Amino acid sequence: VTADEGILHASGNGVPPVAKDYCIIYSSNWISLPKSLDNATFWTLENLTSTVLCNSSDVPSGLMKDKAVVVMRGNCTFLEKARIAQSLGAKMLLIASKPRLSPISDNKTDFEDVTLPVALIRYNDIVDMQLTLGNEVNVTLYSPPLPEFDCSMVVIFLIAVFTVALGGYWSGVAELENLKAIASPEERETRRKKEENVTFTPVTVILFVVICCVMLVLLYFFYKWLVYVIISVFCLASAMSLYNCLAALIGEIPFGQCRIACCNKNIEVRLIFLAVFCIAAAVVWAVFRNEDRWAWILQDILGVAFCLNFIKTLKMPNFKSCVILLGLLLLYDVFFVFITPFITKNGASIMVEVAAGPFGNSEKLPVVIRVPRLEYSASTLCDMPFSLLGFGDIIVPGLLVAYCRRFDVQTGSSSVYYISCTIAYAIGMVLTFIVLALMKMGQPALLYLVPCTLITSSLVAWRRREMKKFWKGSSYQV
Repeated sequence: VTADEGILHASGNGVPPVAKDYCIIYSSNWISLPKSLDNATFWTLENLTSTVLCNSSDVPSGLMKDKAVVVMRGNCTFLEKARIAQSLGAKMLLIASKPRLSPISDNKTDFEDVTLPVALIRYNDIVDMQLTLGNEVNVTLYSPPLPEFDCSMVVIFLIAVFTVALGGYWSGVAELENLKAIASPEERETRRKKEENVTFTPVTVILFVVICCVMLVLLYFFYKWLVYVIISVFCLASAMSLYNCLAALIGEIPFGQCRIACCNKNIEVRLIFLAVFCIAAAVVWAVFRNEDRWAWILQDILGVAFCLNFIKTLKMPNFKSCVILLGLLLLYDVFFVFITPFITKNGASIMVEVAAGPFGNSEKLPVVIRVPRLEYSASTLCDMPFSLLGFGDIIVPGLLVAYCRRFDVQTGSSSVYYISCTIAYAIGMVLTFIVLALMKMGQPALLYLVPCTLITSSLVAWRRREMKKFWKGSSYQV
């Protein structure tokens, strides 16, 4: 049978009364839970986590009568526990599990004589219930419908489009400064010292994709060790990226430019304070990264800075390299989301498992934009309290948008490529959300973003009769 997510609503008898919701796993083939608390029936909870209820003699006679009971998972089947609890007069059976919640696995036909609700709950939630609500607790079960659309998607959309558009524009500004520096040998030498761009060639593109594949597989098998490596790299890279982004803004302000001499160099004092601030921001996130109430805001700020710096720094030399990179990463995304479930033992995709933390690992990879879900549901409470968008879904199309912006600067084409590609990215994001709402499962966003951006860029180049220039890029003598 398949398992469904539901909510256990617990209320204490204190003054004023305190209530709290907890995640449960149940099967709609066995029981039908109400959609709201309006028609729900409350029962007094009897905590019997000292037993596994594999034998009716495990509990005193009459202790379960007309109560909701919670017992430990143990070695016997859910069916055996349910029949014992029902025979002793229980009205609800909760089975506490110390590992992460997994689908209930018993035959549907065997439960035809079982009438009481049976659900799986985390043992830690039972402990939290006692600490929060006291020993006298009334509980009920319900399962609100899953919302068709969550408003957090709008926030994700705005963050993604803003980052891609700003990253592309910043790359164009850097390209314009490069072209101006060509006229003066002195400016050219100064610009060369400041230049921090890395250019991707077709060979390095293929090597990059291979490294991505190897890294994802290694994360799947060695997650509990490598996750801390990724967290450390993210802290370092995001602090440097935040510094580069803010330094570019501060450089436009003509105030506070006092300098101090250090190591035969004159360094602006404000840049020293900026570096300390960026390092502090990364350290604060690292310490409080599991604080769901506000740490996501800091992660998103650092993530946006990381994506902006990546898009600006990494240059695609031509449209040919863009096609190779986006095409290979599209195949990479689709393979690890849709194909790997047929290979793995548990039938889950490697991409989803790594994103969620395989084998119940509490540490999550900081490679996503996170926004709390605004619509309340069992899924929000159980396993997906955040809407997520991977950095790759911003950076990879962003590299194409940045190339379009630089090509506009090189050819003086009034930003037509840049604007068209940015709009195409926005349309691809909307298409991703529509498919997500219809299929009710995570989607590889590149499946929709890559065709939208590549086809739009190609059509603009073909319509303007510049496909040869666009395809060969800066190596072509414009």
